[in-house]
Amino acid sequence: MAVVITDTCISCDACLDECPTEAIVDNDENPTGEDIYYVYADKCVECIDHHDTPACAEACPTEGCIVWSENPTTEGAVAGEPCIED
Repeated sequence: MAVVITDTCISCDACLDECPTEAIVDNDENPTGEDIYYVYADKCVECIDHHDTPACAEACPTEGCIVWSENPTTEGAVAGEPCIED
């Protein structure tokens, strides 16, 4: 389970401080080299046991920028593309 940040990311920093597991890194630290923020799938828990929905998605001002995993378990999840595994 992990959220994915899509290429519609505007690098606004809204999600960075919201992640309770510090799974999100900015575009300077993105291991794929893409110029968008990145979510480490092994750290992301979709905010289960922290918030009702992923806090990063709630904070994001860009519609559809943050999507849930391919097999979402969180109520209200949006199916997205699979996460890139490290």
